[in-house]
Amino acid sequence: MHELLLSDYDIGLKSATALRGAQPTRPYLSATLPVAALAAGSVAALCSAVDRYRTARELESAPWTLDLARIAASFSGDKMLRIDGAPVNGFAELSGFFPTSDGWVRTHANYPHHRARLLATLDLPRNASRDDLSAELARREGAAVEHEVTSAGGLAVRVRTEQDWAASEPGRRAASGPVVSRTMRPDFRDPYGPPQATSRTPLAGIRVLDLTRVIAGPVATRALALLGATVLRVDSPHLPEIAWQHIENGQGKRTTLLDLGEPNDRERFDALMSGVDVVVTGYRPGALDIRLAPGVVHGRVSAWGERGPWAHRRGFDSLVQAASGISLIEGAPGALPAQALDHASGYLLAAGVVDALAAQLADGIGRDATVSLARTAAWLLAAPGRIEDPPAAVLPDEQTVSTHGTITAARPALADYDDYPFPAHDWGSDDARW
Repeated sequence: MHELLLSDYDIGLKSATALRGAQPTRPYLSATLPVAALAAGSVAALCSAVDRYRTARELESAPWTLDLARIAASFSGDKMLRIDGAPVNGFAELSGFFPTSDGWVRTHANYPHHRARLLATLDLPRNASRDDLSAELARREGAAVEHEVTSAGGLAVRVRTEQDWAASEPGRRAASGPVVSRTMRPDFRDPYGPPQATSRTPLAGIRVLDLTRVIAGPVATRALALLGATVLRVDSPHLPEIAWQHIENGQGKRTTLLDLGEPNDRERFDALMSGVDVVVTGYRPGALDIRLAPGVVHGRVSAWGERGPWAHRRGFDSLVQAASGISLIEGAPGALPAQALDHASGYLLAAGVVDALAAQLADGIGRDATVSLARTAAWLLAAPGRIEDPPAAVLPDEQTVSTHGTITAARPALADYDDYPFPAHDWGSDDARW
């Protein structure tokens, strides 16, 4: 059964458009599209969901502070991050825009296996340079590149106009439905509210299994950890996470490695699943074989949505920008000043999970909360407040970051929290237990 809660989130997004006029003189997240409104609105949606959860738990409420500098710093976390004083490079050599014989494509090859698939599909050697890739793509048609690379499990999309995207079946599917969809499942457990919850840590005692990667899913679970949840991230030892991404999005969580193809690790994973309250997944629909215990809240984020011809495609924020028309709006082609689709979708997913937990307190019914980067992009494209000639975006100052040892990272987007509970642990360094 669907619980259509569009107003719970879309109103928060729409009301945040008013914040553009009240934006500080420094143009944080400045772009042609109303990125600052999307960022503030997604954070506001989470705050509203927490208020509803506090009410359901009979916890004291408190007003929220929406600080656009803090929000911008968090959304620009890759640019704010310093490791041993040095910035990080958000994209690998073979990731980015490349001209084709009839337009542009955007590739994503940050992970070694994606790089290998891209090069193999184009009959290029494993040590091919960016110049080699550029020369090869320049003689091919964009649609053919997109089809061939995607079919081989790689990542490349043709850069489209917003009109082309809106007229396509994937584009129409992406723009349909609520920005956060919540669905009731036919399973149940006794309503449960951990006794240790407080107004500041309303999710204390809630166990969250984090089966996500990259940015959107980890942002959602990082927000749940900020609110007091116990979050354990599980990764395969065969697919290492990019080191800086884990450092930037792993705050407040424990992290472990399990190979689900190994019987002992699968047994440990099943034991974790049996004691969980929330499972958050960020892989393509159907890519994970998991069995939910009755009454568990399942949060899901995907690139292209769970229905439609692109539902099972791999995707990232940069590719959704390119396919949806955002890249051509922001340049020739260009990009948003931050991975805003990822971050906004993460906060919206966290809001959906918190609301599902609040509803579960009354009836114990299992629920799914889902978002997609493409649906978030559709909201951004439809929102009012475009600026024809925006000023260059600037980053917030040092007041929006904190330093722990050799790592300097953005503080939480929720300005009522000075910092995360603890810095990111070394990837895979924790035990697979609650």
